[in-house]
Amino acid sequence: MTPTSPQPTDATLGNNTPAPLTSVTLGGIDGIRQRLANPDLAVRLEALDQAWSYGDAGRVVLKDMLGDRSKTLRRRARWLLRQPQGTTLAPESVWTLTERLDLEGYGSYATRFANREVQTFELNQSVTVSPQLAYALRCGWDDESTVIHKLEALLQQPNADQLTALVIGAWQNTEDICTGESSTQELVENLVTLRDRLPNLKALFLGDITSEESEISWFNQSDISPILQAYPQLEILQIRGGMELEFKTPGTHQHLKALIVETGGLSRETVHQIYAWEFPALEHLELWFGDENYGGDCWNRDLNPILTDLRYPTLTYLGLRNSTFADDMMDMLVRSPLIGGLQVLDLSLGTLGDEGAAKLLDCPAVKDLETLNVSENFLSGARIDQLNALGINVLAVGQEEEYEEEDPKYRRYCSVSE
Repeated sequence: MTPTSPQPTDATLGNNTPAPLTSVTLGGIDGIRQRLANPDLAVRLEALDQAWSYGDAGRVVLKDMLGDRSKTLRRRARWLLRQPQGTTLAPESVWTLTERLDLEGYGSYATRFANREVQTFELNQSVTVSPQLAYALRCGWDDESTVIHKLEALLQQPNADQLTALVIGAWQNTEDICTGESSTQELVENLVTLRDRLPNLKALFLGDITSEESEISWFNQSDISPILQAYPQLEILQIRGGMELEFKTPGTHQHLKALIVETGGLSRETVHQIYAWEFPALEHLELWFGDENYGGDCWNRDLNPILTDLRYPTLTYLGLRNSTFADDMMDMLVRSPLIGGLQVLDLSLGTLGDEGAAKLLDCPAVKDLETLNVSENFLSGARIDQLNALGINVLAVGQEEEYEEEDPKYRRYCSVSE
């Protein structure tokens, strides 16, 4: 018999639900339908997964969600309808990565990464590794050990082979890093040698370093290609720092879903090295372009492979962030057929002004986004009001004011460069 009454997995309705009831267990299909009206996307996704366990009655709910306003919900419902009953669900397969929209997180260490809570690991610490956590390894100013030593200690812990997410900050004494005397090359080589001991690694963040430790343009990365080659099951790769960053040896990575490159200056050469890679599963692409004084020599023409040639047609999140050419890219962006498939367009931390934003307003596909992030740009209150009237989730905090400079080139600066 198809269950329609409350199940053990049904959620508890809390105070952030728009319904008048609070702290009451609402089960069954009616409870699921009510939670599907919640404005919180995470609550709705959970309710959708619960509907799937209700057999035929649940399939009716899933089919109803195929016409939902949310692209994320529609996509998840479509995926669930294709799954045979009895399949173990994997909620993390929906790459919302909402922590990427939290601007407050950029001035401090990551507290969430790859939809997981980050837990710092130190030498002489005992833990039982959980696949639901991301483990952070960092060195301080006076640290005599290196991250390589700390990683070896982590791999001695119970369940170490279940480690799925790893965050790496300063990889050795911070003084060597911030003076540019050290790069991630040795660390990358070490991670490659450890691939058989990290069989379940799905998410890696290289460079969780704050500005108090080292400015983003001071520390050196290296060639990241060996990581992609050594970990074919990797699904999220986040890199902070653009100095000496390379993706030298092109190849194909079948499983990478999210590539995040945060820099104060991203070189054209590095961007085109990324384009040389095949990422057929890529859903989240985020590039921080930065300032020309720190190596950021990209311009709107360097977006052709993404926006015109549709190099990554499966993208649902596109972040063209920390850009000094935000207005110049607008004509190409609003004409791109890629926009129609996106859930999130992230243009934050850049130099977008009212003129560029006006082109977003005139683009019909923008109205079908779930989230438009234009925080920390140069928009007027009136223009933000117009964007809010689109009926989508618009993030527009922390707008800047132009500097009083004769040359227009120096009136606006991207948020992250030095």
